[in-house]
Amino acid sequence: MASVSVSSHFNKSVRQHYMSLPQGGKCQVTYIWIDGTGQGLRNKTRTLDTEPKTLADIPEWNFDGSSTYQSEGSNSDMYLIPVRMFRDPFTLDPNKLVLCEVLKYNRLPAETNHRMSCNKVMEQVKEHQIWFGIEQEYVLLGVDGHPFGWPQSGFPAPQGPYYCGVGADKAIGRDIVECHYKACLYAGIEIFGTNAEVMPTQWEFQVGPCEGIEMADQLWVARFLLDRVCEDFGVVVTLDPKPMKGNWNGSGAHTNVSTKQMREEGGLHYIEKAIERLAQRHMEHIMVYDARGGQDNIRRLTGKHETANINEFTSAVANRGASVRIPRQVGQEKKGYFEDRRPAANCDPYLVTRAIASTCLLDEEQQIKET
Repeated sequence: MASVSVSSHFNKSVRQHYMSLPQGGKCQVTYIWIDGTGQGLRNKTRTLDTEPKTLADIPEWNFDGSSTYQSEGSNSDMYLIPVRMFRDPFTLDPNKLVLCEVLKYNRLPAETNHRMSCNKVMEQVKEHQIWFGIEQEYVLLGVDGHPFGWPQSGFPAPQGPYYCGVGADKAIGRDIVECHYKACLYAGIEIFGTNAEVMPTQWEFQVGPCEGIEMADQLWVARFLLDRVCEDFGVVVTLDPKPMKGNWNGSGAHTNVSTKQMREEGGLHYIEKAIERLAQRHMEHIMVYDARGGQDNIRRLTGKHETANINEFTSAVANRGASVRIPRQVGQEKKGYFEDRRPAANCDPYLVTRAIASTCLLDEEQQIKET
């Protein structure tokens, strides 16, 4: 059994005594941001005199970017700009969580702040009412880096019984999953559902459908909530696209996409047209579909374990081995959505949704060059 953190053994009833104390009319606001790795999340909390009703009630703040891989020590102050507010499921009402953009000293976006460019594209395609739903897969680890619940020596039984499984030998970590689900609902996340995945101790939750920029905002906060819930249980979440070598599934962030035209009668025509555009820019998308410019997906997109080969673009109805899948029901009803199965679990959803919206809906001269 993988090890859990020391703090998870603290007496939670002692903590609850303090958490139930009145706050004297004050409000705690936790600021959340993406750090310089493009994958890690940071947070810090401040007191406001009253409960904020809108983002305008939450002041800008700052932090030491030299400690988050985002600046030099000689010029380290970075700005936190609130962009979306949620209820706090850990310290409860009236306290808030606020997702922030990060700006540098010159008020330009930090290198890992892709929200501004994503929002620009979403505003350009607003008339299409583009919806996204992202299926976030992840794996639970002990603090020693060993998969949670796996034998310390050797491996669990092969894949087969774990997907949507029931039982102590199949569904490893369900308490964490259910607590995260409740935390998302309390916070106001548009969580659609959750299930055990193919590899033991691998799980998935889905967020959406959300329109435009809201998709990435919601997923980043849902990831934060998962990290915090796992912190309480003393385990670690990994979004590594292929955390275990060998005959084990990797982890993706399958992205479902639908526009107003795709959802209407005859929408399959627009789905097929969008897929044709995606095929033409396959490698450009691969470059932004994981956290390391395609280098992580090389380990995952092998053509095995329900993936397509990273070097080829394929599409098909009801085929989970394709780059892009058209669900069987969509093929029958001739309208609905498509699923891009290429994004890795550790992708930045701002980059993914920006790339898809840009490629599918903008003319070449309007498109922002992906980097």
